Amino acid sequence: MQGDFYTEGKIGDPGLQPFSMEKMLAERPEYVVFNGAMGALLGPRVLRAKVGETVRIFFGVGGPNLTSSFHVIGGIFNIIHPEGASEDNIQTALVPAGGATMVQLTFQVPGTYMLVDHSLSRVAKGAVGTLIVEGPEAPEIYGKVPGL
Repeated sequence: MQGDFYTEGKIGDPGLQPFSMEKMLAERPEYVVFNGAMGALLGPRVLRAKVGETVRIFFGVGGPNLTSSFHVIGGIFNIIHPEGASEDNIQTALVPAGGATMVQLTFQVPGTYMLVDHSLSRVAKGAVGTLIVEGPEAPEIYGKVPGL
């Protein structure tokens, strides 16, 4: 889930933060986060998969205001079901506030893939996660370029 939070305090201020109606009405959230908290999909809570596995992500936006441009840096959604429809080979899923989608990916190369809202300024506000894909290297798909 992605959500936007409007607080009186600044991002990172400690302690309980009162709600800011002014920021909400101006649609200037202090936080834009995945799963309700900054770092919810980082560190010990990263997502994990193996090369060749099908990864399905059920992604919703609780809002209250912002639409998400959900994206996995380095990945392509093989299948996407936005609002119940069906599309394939899409790079970014547009998910409205109050909406949801299911995306499916299959990774051919191991690596650390970042889950973001493609409105990239939101990464600094918390809309970032990590998916670690483990498995054998695939230099025929992605490898070093000779001479570089």
